[in-house]
Amino acid sequence: MFRVASKRLAPRLLPSATRAPAVRSVSSIPSLYTLSEEELLLRDAVNKFANEQLKPKVREMDEAELLDKGILKALFDQGLMQIEAESKYGGSESSFMSAILTIEELARVDPSVSVVCDVQNTLVGTLFNKYASEAQKEEYLPKLATDTVGCFCLSEAGSGSDAFALQTRAEKKGDKWVINGSKMWITNSYEADVFLVFANVDPSKGYKGITCFIVHRSDGVKIAKKEIKLGIRASSTCALSFDDLEIPADRVLGEVGRGYKYAIEILNEGRIGIAAQMIGLAQGAMDEALPYMFQRKQFGSYIGDFQGMQFQYAQIATELEAARLLTYNAARLKQEGKDVVKEAAMAKLYSSQVAERASSKAIEWVGGVGFTREYPIEKFYRDSRIGAIYEGTSNIQLATIAKYVKAQYAK
Repeated sequence: MFRVASKRLAPRLLPSATRAPAVRSVSSIPSLYTLSEEELLLRDAVNKFANEQLKPKVREMDEAELLDKGILKALFDQGLMQIEAESKYGGSESSFMSAILTIEELARVDPSVSVVCDVQNTLVGTLFNKYASEAQKEEYLPKLATDTVGCFCLSEAGSGSDAFALQTRAEKKGDKWVINGSKMWITNSYEADVFLVFANVDPSKGYKGITCFIVHRSDGVKIAKKEIKLGIRASSTCALSFDDLEIPADRVLGEVGRGYKYAIEILNEGRIGIAAQMIGLAQGAMDEALPYMFQRKQFGSYIGDFQGMQFQYAQIATELEAARLLTYNAARLKQEGKDVVKEAAMAKLYSSQVAERASSKAIEWVGGVGFTREYPIEKFYRDSRIGAIYEGTSNIQLATIAKYVKAQYAK
C-alpha cells in the first residue's frame, strides 16, 4: 500500500512568489525539487504501480472507452483516492504536494486514470475536507477513501466558462430539497455514487443563491449521455439530469448560498492538479519518444543526434522544466495557505500548452510509427487537447492572470 503517512506534513518554508521572508542564509532555502522522504516514497511507489499494473491496461481501456474495474480498485487499495484526508477517516493524511506528485506520475503512463485520481482528490475530497460537517466527513470520507467514486457537478449546457449562469434549481419542501435541472461534461460520473451538485436555491439572488448538495446515485440521478471523446477516453464524461430529485435537508455541503465561493476556491486547487496531469503527460511523451530516437539510425547516425532534432527536444525539455516548476511552486504555495489564484492559472495555462507541443513534436520525432497506435504517443497527443479546456479554458486562465497583473501596475 502507498499509505506511507501517519501524520500531516508540516508546510514547507518556501519563499513567497513576490516577497520572500527573511532567512538566515541562502543555503536554508529549499529548491522546488526538495521533497520530503514521504513524498519521495510515494512518488516512486506510484511510478512503479503505473508502469507495472496500469501500463498493460492503457490501450485496452482507451479502445473500450471504459475504466478497468481492477485499476479503479487498485487506486483505492493503494490509498490514492483520499491522499489528504485524515487517517481517522481512512485517508492517507499526506500533503497536497503528495497528491500533485501522484497525479503527475499516473499521467506519465495514462492521463485518463490520472484525472480520475485528480478529481477525487483535489475537487471532491477537498470540498468534503474543507466544508463538510463532522457528521458528513464521518459518513462520506471513509467511503471516498476506500470504494466510492465522487464527482463535481458544476458545468451545464449554458454555463461552461460562465459557470455561475447555471440553471439547475433546488427548492426546499418541508424536510427535503427537490432538485431539477441538468449537468454536462461531468468527469467520473459514470462510475460515481456520490455527486456534488451545484444548484441555485434563490435565482433572485444571482450567484449568491448557488448551493452545493450531496446527492447519491440511488436518489435518482440519471446518466443522460456518456460522451464519446477524442482523448482521456477511459475517464468517463457524462451528461446528467435531475427530475424532481429529492434529498434530505441535511445534505447541503457547507452553507446555503455559499456554493459559488466553494466552487471558485476548489477550482483554483483543481487547476494545479490539471497542471500536474499535463506535465506528467508531456514527460510520458518524452519518455516514449527519446529512447526511440537513439535506437533508430538514418544516414548512418541516430536521429536524435542530428542538430535539427537536438534543438527541438532541448526546447521541449526546457519548457517542460519551466512548467513543472510553475506547478510545484503553486502546489507549495497552496500547501502554505497562500493565495494561489494567479499561480494556479499560470501553471495550468503553461503546462497545457507544453503538453500539446511535447506530444505533437514527439509524434514527428519518431516518424511514421508515432502516427500509429503501435506506440502510445498518439494517445498522449489526443489526451493533451483537453488541458486547454477543462477546469477553466486557456482564455479564462489568461483573463485571470491579466487581472492580477493589472492590479499590480494600475494605480
